[in-house]
Amino acid sequence: MERYILSLDEGTTSARAIIFDRESNVLGIGQYEFPQHYPKPGWVEHDPEEIWEAQLRAIKTALEKAKIEPSQIAAIGVTNQRETTIVWDRSGKPLYNAIVWQCRRTAEMVEEIKREYGDVIKEKTGLVPDAYFSASKIRWLLDNVPGLREKAERGEVLFGTVDTFLIYRLTGEHVTDYSNASRTMLFNIKKLDWDDELLEIFGIPDGILPEVRESSEVYGYTKRELLGTEIPVSGDAGDQQAALFGQAAFEAGMVKATYGTGSFILANTGKTVRYSDNLLTTIAWGLKGKVTYALEGSVFITGAAVQWLRDGIRIIESAPETEELARKLESNEGLYFVPAFVGLGAPYWDQFARGLIIGITRGTGREHLARATLEAIAYLTRDVIEEMEKLVGIKELRVDGGATANDFLMEFQADILNRRVVRPVVKETTALGAAYLAGLAVDYWEGLEEIESLWKAERVFEPKMDGETRERLYRGWKEAVKRAMGWAKVVGA
Repeated sequence: MERYILSLDEGTTSARAIIFDRESNVLGIGQYEFPQHYPKPGWVEHDPEEIWEAQLRAIKTALEKAKIEPSQIAAIGVTNQRETTIVWDRSGKPLYNAIVWQCRRTAEMVEEIKREYGDVIKEKTGLVPDAYFSASKIRWLLDNVPGLREKAERGEVLFGTVDTFLIYRLTGEHVTDYSNASRTMLFNIKKLDWDDELLEIFGIPDGILPEVRESSEVYGYTKRELLGTEIPVSGDAGDQQAALFGQAAFEAGMVKATYGTGSFILANTGKTVRYSDNLLTTIAWGLKGKVTYALEGSVFITGAAVQWLRDGIRIIESAPETEELARKLESNEGLYFVPAFVGLGAPYWDQFARGLIIGITRGTGREHLARATLEAIAYLTRDVIEEMEKLVGIKELRVDGGATANDFLMEFQADILNRRVVRPVVKETTALGAAYLAGLAVDYWEGLEEIESLWKAERVFEPKMDGETRERLYRGWKEAVKRAMGWAKVVGA
């Protein structure tokens, strides 16, 4: 009987399930969106039950489309939107909505903690203190959900990022992997354990925390009532680390960018922990007793800006339309869009920056906005790559995520970086990375060499823009960013 790997790719706006065969081919996909909840300006939540229901439906749809039985699944890998924080009781029932990574409700709290403990946090976790990470979200829940702290002290509360919640509902095991733990701002990435000092700083009891394991090992087996059989759940990695793995970026110095709701650029630094003033140091994965580290630049809003064009101001009907509109212009004609809807991440780390469109004239139309949005995605990526190049040499950028289908964006990305941009044949690299990790744990694939042999380039975008134009455009971008920074403080919002 032919066997396959099931990957659960739980993102910020949808839950997906993808079935792969040994050659990395996609046999079936299930995908269901779930609602975004915005109870107050700057607050973003998900209902964990809606995530779970969407994920279960996605699994069943993927199996139907692949025309295979659950008993043919050799293993399940999980990858997830990171930092998003969920608390639940031991029966698996959520005790509050998930606080999403984009949520800014704890910005002021983090600013206070950062002033006193910023250097300690950076040294232990590799992270720049920010409301983006899980620690302040957990603290907010414990302080603001009636009775939650008391329940936590009694051992009745479990915390997890989305991977942990899904694995718990699938298997009953309360676990996470190194990559997800490293995004909580509570995990010591050198000692590979939860850090007592950080737990004390944030006032978080250690009894609510999951066990931290490698990214590729059997964590447990699916409950028989879910899929009619027990399947090992044996791969777990945060979505960006999973994408790095799925791009077969196993050597130090290899870099990938994933274009999703936000954009996330990771550079493999091997066994070396490298620190940057403006980038994050994170764990890429734990595999066969060894930990691989990475530098990361997290850009909070990129694809979400295209969504805003569609759903917010309704100047497009679908994302692909932006390419057609952008190509109607020879240049941006001086229009820049800084999509700092929830502040700016790397390398600026300004929680109080806000979105800005500058250079508007009477002739500005929707094609200008579409082009400026796509260009902003490329500029934000260059901002991060420039920081990375201070520590690692970068020859090319491997890309994945939905926006890589936009050839205009990929061409402009190569131009503004002055580096080749490589798009792989299999674009589902996040899900594929989780599948590889799961498969390695059960000997579905032999090792990294076999996985490297499966990676193929679909198209290479070479830079064609002259240097003077490149730098003139980028100078304009940097000036626009300056004007967007700190705006929420100026207006008191």
